[in-house]
Amino acid sequence: MAFRADEAAAAGYEKLKTYLIPRHLSGAERNKSEEQLLQIVGECGPVVESYPTWHPLVRNHDEHNPETLPSERCGYTGVDHTRYLAHGFITCPYGDGQQVVDAVNQLPFHPAATISAERLNVTFYNESATPILVRCQWENDPLEDYQVPKRIAVPLMLEQELPCWRWSQRAETWETMRPYLLGEPHGSRSSLFVSQDTALAMKKIYLSMVESGMFGNPKTH
Repeated sequence: MAFRADEAAAAGYEKLKTYLIPRHLSGAERNKSEEQLLQIVGECGPVVESYPTWHPLVRNHDEHNPETLPSERCGYTGVDHTRYLAHGFITCPYGDGQQVVDAVNQLPFHPAATISAERLNVTFYNESATPILVRCQWENDPLEDYQVPKRIAVPLMLEQELPCWRWSQRAETWETMRPYLLGEPHGSRSSLFVSQDTALAMKKIYLSMVESGMFGNPKTH
């Protein structure tokens, strides 16, 4: 079945709203939460299941063990009850959330984007939780359709994958690598992070690296 970005985004938003907005809120409180959520999605992009390993939000990981979701393994502390957007995520820890804010403030510099954290004055997930928006602000923001342009996505992918030649013994197939390089959800040629043109360029370059033998012999599945 063809990947339909609009349908994936709409389905993701309904799941996000169900998860983050408590059913028992009063009408006024619920309206406030829904308005805030719509604004955040409008700014940070559609709901996603995981990030490409080269995305600035998850880039600070062990080179041998790439990550696709924000966690302690890529620099975040205290995240809990978290939902993900293309260029930000909402996490709702109990307490004041200071651990999350401090961790984000300590992330290393990224040349293509700035990562920031802010507490939200709204009820998400539970009244006892402190919702925090961690935002990825790209240097060329706003992005067209929330997708990272080819001139940025391709070099970020290369920075991620090139060092692997030092320890890799087998080259992964494109089918195996696709969720790591395009993010989830994705289709065969695009995702909510990159357009078809960008995804095809990434595939071509990745396969060229594989064909060079730099990662070792290709795996067979």
